Amino acid sequence: MRQKKWLLAALPAAILSACTADTAAPTSEDSVWPQLDIPVAQKPAMEQRIDTLLAEMTLEQKVAQMIQPEIRDITVEDMRRYGFGSYLNGGGAFPNNDKYATPQDWIALAESMYQASVDDSVDGIDIPTMWGTDAVHGHNNVLGATIFPHNIGLGAARNPALIEAIAEVTATEVMVTGIDWVFAPTVAVARDVRWGRTYESYSEDPAVVRDYAASIVRGLQGHVDGDFLSEKNVISTVKHFIGDGGTTDGIDQGNTEVDEQTLFDIHAQGYVGGLEAGAQTVMASFNRWNGDKIHGSKYLLTDVLKEKMGFDGFVVGDWNGHGQIAGCTNDNCPQAANAGLDVYMVPTQAWKPLYENLIAQVKDGTIAESRIDDAVRRILRVKMRAGLFDKPSPANRPLSGKTELIGAEEHRAIARQAVRESLVLLKNNNNVLPIKPNQRVLVAGPAADNIGQQSGGWTISWQGTGNSNEDFPGGTSIYDGIADAVKQAGGETELAVNGEYQEKPDVAVVVYGETPYAEGNGDIDNVDYQRGNAVDLELLKRLKEKGIPVVSVFISGRPMYVNPELNASDAFVAA
Repeated sequence: MRQKKWLLAALPAAILSACTADTAAPTSEDSVWPQLDIPVAQKPAMEQRIDTLLAEMTLEQKVAQMIQPEIRDITVEDMRRYGFGSYLNGGGAFPNNDKYATPQDWIALAESMYQASVDDSVDGIDIPTMWGTDAVHGHNNVLGATIFPHNIGLGAARNPALIEAIAEVTATEVMVTGIDWVFAPTVAVARDVRWGRTYESYSEDPAVVRDYAASIVRGLQGHVDGDFLSEKNVISTVKHFIGDGGTTDGIDQGNTEVDEQTLFDIHAQGYVGGLEAGAQTVMASFNRWNGDKIHGSKYLLTDVLKEKMGFDGFVVGDWNGHGQIAGCTNDNCPQAANAGLDVYMVPTQAWKPLYENLIAQVKDGTIAESRIDDAVRRILRVKMRAGLFDKPSPANRPLSGKTELIGAEEHRAIARQAVRESLVLLKNNNNVLPIKPNQRVLVAGPAADNIGQQSGGWTISWQGTGNSNEDFPGGTSIYDGIADAVKQAGGETELAVNGEYQEKPDVAVVVYGETPYAEGNGDIDNVDYQRGNAVDLELLKRLKEKGIPVVSVFISGRPMYVNPELNASDAFVAA
């Protein structure tokens, strides 16, 4: 735990520091965007193999590689018929639409989809598909998986080696369930903490984001000079390209109004770090840059990312993001392909008309077939680098089905280390902390015994809501952890969420803060905590008035104005 002093707000567990000058520099005065030192070289034999495959593919087969539907919107027979290049489960989507799907259920779906994709009896081709998932703080869609602090907490730790270890654990648990591809890391540089995705940002310091991006990519994919995309690794995705953390007023999917040099210096550094560590995919962002939607920006997706920076993997869209381009709908958008989007993420039933429209648009010349060939070449290149053409099917891979690795004790030990290093001590009058565990300790507050609230958004469900402690097998609430430590030392613990204790305690730990949210649902217009309804502050005051030392544990996904709560506490920990 580290101690810092501020006069105003208690920042949450990723104290966002001022930008430093330690960012990658353009290669020349007249070029903002450098050619990156990308370590994964193209192999002539692989490129020839791709040439041969492309020459054998029909237009329909090529376009199918560019379509990424969601598991709630397709069947195994759809995969057999069309041969989609990839598919995803969005937040809150589970095999059989069952929140309580077991790891075996996830493996069974992965195996069925894979076998359908390589069955050429209907679509005439046997290219393996791949499954992408939002494993953004652990394999957070699967019950029992290890959950880590969100990026904002990890940013406070300032420990790239720990970040790499977290990514390695995540990759392992994802591979246990037969999944190939993770939509992480998010390398947004949050500039306005009213943004609902602030907690997905490691820091407002682009140098921190750059270094962490490299660590996460190496942890997920392996090191390029070592175990790169081995049987224990997954494909990573650096996202969201570009400027998602810089929108005016922190509005999710809004407009990032900055000049080009600032776009590079602040918002591109995560791509410098991630791509130079070998990241194979990049996800386009929902936001605009100076009025233009990124999904439709040929300048950014093709001229900058692919040509100037030298990225030779593929660009995937975000959740029907192509449909937000002017003149587009979810089921009709040649502009995105022409801009350089290689894979359309197209949940809902829009996938089928989109597929049909893209084929027609190539035939009528709206989209050049050479653009389709380039997109499919990139997709096949990544699949070959990941060994998908050669490795066993999902159910037969070395880690598949090793359910003892899901939430394994050694994985949880890394998570506990991450929690410890993410905590920020803002106040400690009279050395209230550390608490002497042989005392009588009251644990109070709405988040005291609520694993879902302490975990935040993107946890089992998309918003992180609708969960109970029973949905976290092996998980530990803050109350559980305190009670265990106090019991071992011979003390006593009482849980009273509302602070109404049975016996006066020696010290009270009050756990409160933001409730879970994700993406735009977390956008706010001010950072004043509980403005107009300061019920948590009243709890702190009631305990203080009774002469009880009060320790606040404040859970949030962003910096907030908590001066009254800070002043009403003897000690204050941002968590």
